[in-house]
Amino acid sequence: MATVQLDHVSKSYGAGPLAVDGVDLSVADGEFMVLLGPSGCGKSTTLRMIAGIESITSGRLSINGRVVNDVPARDRDIAMVFQSYALYPHMTVADNLAFGLRRRSVPKPEIARRVQEVSGLLGLAPYLGRKPAALSGGQRQRVALGRAMVREPQVFLFDEPLSNLDAALRVNTRNELIRQHHRLGSTMIYVTHDQVEAMTMGSRICVMNAGRVVQIGSPLEVYWNPADMFVARFLGAPPMNLMELQVSMAGERFAAGDDRANVPLTSWRPETLAPYAWKFVTAGVRAEDLRLGQPSGPGDTGWITGRVDAVEPLGAETLVLVSAQTGADGFEVTARLGRDVAARVGDIVTLSFDAAAVHLFDPASTNAIAKEF
Repeated sequence: MATVQLDHVSKSYGAGPLAVDGVDLSVADGEFMVLLGPSGCGKSTTLRMIAGIESITSGRLSINGRVVNDVPARDRDIAMVFQSYALYPHMTVADNLAFGLRRRSVPKPEIARRVQEVSGLLGLAPYLGRKPAALSGGQRQRVALGRAMVREPQVFLFDEPLSNLDAALRVNTRNELIRQHHRLGSTMIYVTHDQVEAMTMGSRICVMNAGRVVQIGSPLEVYWNPADMFVARFLGAPPMNLMELQVSMAGERFAAGDDRANVPLTSWRPETLAPYAWKFVTAGVRAEDLRLGQPSGPGDTGWITGRVDAVEPLGAETLVLVSAQTGADGFEVTARLGRDVAARVGDIVTLSFDAAAVHLFDPASTNAIAKEF
């Protein structure tokens, strides 16, 4: 096991913006760190620099306190699992598992012990004599994982290893990776664009965008307290509803809204909101925090009124898309409601929500305005 430290690590491919721009990241011993972001955000490039496959343009990379910027990949004591499996098609499962150990001149009895142990853990023992073409996608992925495990490395690196699997197999393999992490207690760094994988697997999530780290935190911390509008929209299915509304004030009470919506801003101090008075801000509410119907009784409750544009029954729940319009100006929100919701396309409905569920973002910087209550 090991710690991994990136200190202002950058990668340039010549002209144009940096592919990775000043990444600072600390991965603790035994942690499962997920690098999450859209395609082209720099997460795979960051992983490849940790692996030694890509050179580092600037900054410092340390593994267990040892600076490894110029250390070859084979000497970093890491193992990497690729999206494409990268298995040798002419070799059996046993030979694929043992290949890396043979290259390192590990004694044959030790190779046999490790292959037997790992194949038993991953349910591959019945397939040791087969070649990759005779395996399912999930079995191939387990072979790729097993090949990394037999190495007993300090750090495991995963580059979108589940992307080629179908939905059901992806869930099963994801759960297998979680179990193996708990069993091994190894340091793992996992790259994905899938927020469900990030939320369910990671000890912490590092959200990246345009080559930079946007936010680092536990899955629920990042989900419930997004650092900016990008994180708010990227993490969540459906994404957070964002509404551009004008801030008004009555005494020391602030709210944002118009005839389409009323958003109470009771989670912020008046002095924090004073600079935004009578200006536009972006308010956000998660789909699961919306409920169908008028606010019930007095209290800090907000509402949104609009026309139902779509109803998507998903069995256990129903997604309802509501369009709130004033002339040519408007916004859309999605509510996650119960399976028996009585809403039809074309209905005019009101969605209500608690003030504590509101997020607020500065429209210029897009950064979150931190809650104070």
